Amino acid sequence: MSVGVSAGVSAGPTGSVLAIDAGNSKTDVAVIAADGEVLGTARGGGFRPPAVGVPAAVDALAEVVRAAFASAGVEAVDHVSACLANADFPVEEERLAAALHTRAWGASAEVRNDTFAILRAGVAEPRGVAVVCGAGINCVGMRPDGRTARFPALGRVSGDWGGGWGLAEEAMWHAARAEDGRGGPTALARTLPAHFGLDSMYALIEALHLERIPSARRHELTPVLFATAASGDPLARSLIDRLAEEVVTMATVALTRLDLLEEETPVLLGGSVLAARHPHLNTRVRALLATIAPKAVPEVVTASPVLGAALLGLDQTGAKTEAHERVRAHFEAPEPQRGAGNCASNH
Repeated sequence: MSVGVSAGVSAGPTGSVLAIDAGNSKTDVAVIAADGEVLGTARGGGFRPPAVGVPAAVDALAEVVRAAFASAGVEAVDHVSACLANADFPVEEERLAAALHTRAWGASAEVRNDTFAILRAGVAEPRGVAVVCGAGINCVGMRPDGRTARFPALGRVSGDWGGGWGLAEEAMWHAARAEDGRGGPTALARTLPAHFGLDSMYALIEALHLERIPSARRHELTPVLFATAASGDPLARSLIDRLAEEVVTMATVALTRLDLLEEETPVLLGGSVLAARHPHLNTRVRALLATIAPKAVPEVVTASPVLGAALLGLDQTGAKTEAHERVRAHFEAPEPQRGAGNCASNH
């Protein structure tokens, strides 16, 4: 695995928190001192236990952790705070926490789904709700007393609709039916195949089926859907409207479960689809929230999710407010100011 490493301004002998944010495509690790100083960071590949198994996934994670420890000049920390993709149920979090604990990286280890990292990165205290829409869609919420709200987020089998992959599938379904007469008209029947230089949905379907176009490239159709909606296509706009409704429904349910619906509460919007701030989607989400959950305060999260893992770790260790502020200042600083001239990257 290719690993990129950067060291903090000054490496101390003791790290308080090992913060891990491991998604499907990349992993970010940071060693945080008790006072909030970032001692070292490292980046590696994705964390995919379903594809390679837990032992192999943790082995790959260990390489990134070793790089972060080396850059920080430490061998262990007090607490490991890991926000991991594919930790969808509490039992999976427990198993992964046990697997991390055996590595002796820290005296204690806590694992959460990676959506919690995005939530904590966007709030000043562990209180709020986050909806994340990237390849898939997920929502979590938390209160300072430890109460949480969450969904399995396994796709249609767990009642989900949306996410970049799901939007691409829906767009293709409607475009195929529009072209062959089973459905109503939509410009998607032209714009989707045109993205791949093809002149019909029939040609696109054939190319995907025969793998002349790799299946993984279907995600490229999500931006095409948004562009088609922006041009005024009613069907494309209806799919964006439905996504907005799903986002707001998940947020509202989480707020209700946590008894936060009647309190002013942050609702963080993250993931590649929501962070893109598509005007129609962004406006629709905010309008629906204003009607259904008027106390909600929506905000797009742009901070690195590893910040959230670090803050959750500092929460667990009882760190002072100043420590939280220091680590936030590090990760929210412009890139050139973060370890400039002190980074050996291989990203």
